[in-house]
Amino acid sequence: MAGTVKQQRQQSRGAGPLRRVQIGNALSAFGSGFTMPYMFVYVDQVRGLGSLAAGMVFTVFALAALAVLPLTGRGIDRYGPRPVLLAGAALAATGAFAFGHATGTTALLVSSFLFGAGVTTCQPALATMIVRCSTAATRSHAFALQFTLVNLGMGIGALVGGQIVDVADPASLTRLFTIEAATFLGLALVTGTARIPNAAPALVQEKADGPQGLRALVADKAMLRLCVLAGLIFFTCYGQFESGVAAFATDTVGTAPSTLGIAIGANALTIVVLQMFMVRITARRRRTTAMAAAGVVWLGAWAMALVAGLIRTETMAATVAIVSIYALFGVGESLLAPTMGPIVADLAPARLLGTYNAGYALVKQIAVAVGPAVGVLLVGSGTWPLYLAAMAGSTLLVVALALRLRPHLTAAQDNAPAPAPVRTLPLRELQTAA
Repeated sequence: MAGTVKQQRQQSRGAGPLRRVQIGNALSAFGSGFTMPYMFVYVDQVRGLGSLAAGMVFTVFALAALAVLPLTGRGIDRYGPRPVLLAGAALAATGAFAFGHATGTTALLVSSFLFGAGVTTCQPALATMIVRCSTAATRSHAFALQFTLVNLGMGIGALVGGQIVDVADPASLTRLFTIEAATFLGLALVTGTARIPNAAPALVQEKADGPQGLRALVADKAMLRLCVLAGLIFFTCYGQFESGVAAFATDTVGTAPSTLGIAIGANALTIVVLQMFMVRITARRRRTTAMAAAGVVWLGAWAMALVAGLIRTETMAATVAIVSIYALFGVGESLLAPTMGPIVADLAPARLLGTYNAGYALVKQIAVAVGPAVGVLLVGSGTWPLYLAAMAGSTLLVVALALRLRPHLTAAQDNAPAPAPVRTLPLRELQTAA
């Protein structure tokens, strides 16, 4: 009873701040969707610097994560997530504003680094805030709601941004990035000023004489296995979503860009519609089962890609297959949203929560950076059957690694049902039975 009362008090203290964290998540996602689809065309066409410079901008944006995330985790653990979020929002706002006003390659690269550093600094800080503002019972719902709001915010941002962009008018892109800078200031104002509860006791107790910081993460075999699994997940899904699959659809199948936009919209709609249903379904299942199920669903997506490649001369049928790929991706993503974040939180010792979230974000960022390079290379070289085979094989490995992670998690970490209590017969019943 005491534990239940304590959880209720923690939940009531965190409800208000959690709403502000989720609003901040939506704001930052809106800003990302507002500009990310147009960064390449901005550098390549609007500033006239060519595709090589545009590729360098994206590379620097991704590499910024490698520079800041190790420091981000340490900062969250030492100073708390709020000051780190404020620093990240300030970096992102500065980078976005400078990016919109830069005209030369050097200025664009510097502003891209600041922009990427700020965005990736905010991610583990927001994840840590969600953990602190929720309880073990509400955490899956909180992460699933975050994922839904992020997808909704990015979708709306891309839609609104598309109405502002005019390649013939550089000022329209400057306005775009200035508005994004304002959304990060809004994130700092709404979420960066919230009173975040202190860290609750963790499921994992850290040994006093054990390794500290990143060394503790590396020494944690369960966390290392989860990071390998997460890297593979982000490589085969998120790393292909807007690159390899998009290139396959447009170059191999001949899908029109407008149809590809519909397919991406189908992905977002699938997540928004299914996410809360998936929360209820996964609440009664092991988390490793949910991750393996996501892999099985994605195998169906790669099968639909094979169908699209084989019937690409049949325009309508191929279009249905391409849209199905993105919808199936959305089903798998909605299975993962309530599971990945909570497992990281349950594996982390209380005072290393920031380090674990930053390590997880670093793995995600590397996989999302490597995935597009591999996907576009294979599709661009004309070996699309090899591309689909490689992605299907990687997805099978996701299923296997998810199931192999199970023995390394406790029942609480895996959301496994508690074992039924063993009923002991009273002495009198034993004597009667005898």
